[in-house]
Amino acid sequence: MKIKSAEFVISNSNYRICPDPKIPEYAFIGRSNVGKSSLINALVNRRNLAKTSAKPGKTQLINHFLINKEWYLVDLPGFGYAKIPKSLRAHFHDMISNYLTKRTNLICLFVLVDCRHKPQAIDQEFMQWLAEKRIPFAIIFTKSDKLGKVALNKQIEAYKVEMQKEWEVLPETFVTSAEKKIGTEEIVDYIEKLNPHFKETM
Repeated sequence: MKIKSAEFVISNSNYRICPDPKIPEYAFIGRSNVGKSSLINALVNRRNLAKTSAKPGKTQLINHFLINKEWYLVDLPGFGYAKIPKSLRAHFHDMISNYLTKRTNLICLFVLVDCRHKPQAIDQEFMQWLAEKRIPFAIIFTKSDKLGKVALNKQIEAYKVEMQKEWEVLPETFVTSAEKKIGTEEIVDYIEKLNPHFKETM
């Protein structure tokens, strides 16, 4: 699939006022500063479609973008290390959980993980929650350009081995670099492969 158009649609904090769920939707989420906005921009070949910032916690709303006039890309708030008040973190939790469990056209959630780090409890707990709620998801390892090839392969294999202690079957995984646009075509092709399944269920 070639990304021919990417248009901002709406930002909001309530799943009820998201766009009509008439086309497939794919959301991106990850801990603060994982490189989510940079990856989204690399996916759609736009510099500033998703706002990037050196300060964690930049994304604080559910942001919808219409891609090729065929499907929605959704940029969700990060979680984890953003320096925000506890009350606001609770608001983010409710906003995201409501969106994920009640958005009927959500085909896949992409969970972003920094490839340089060992499995973090907050990521593992979130993925377990997704499984319990039967929310389909895939893992995207980001910032692969920060490691050499050998170190990268070793790190990702170790991550998968750790996950296999709790998971019988691992979710789909992608290895990416927003800076070098590694893995972006694979993600877009995966989305293209999933899109027809939405039509079959409508």
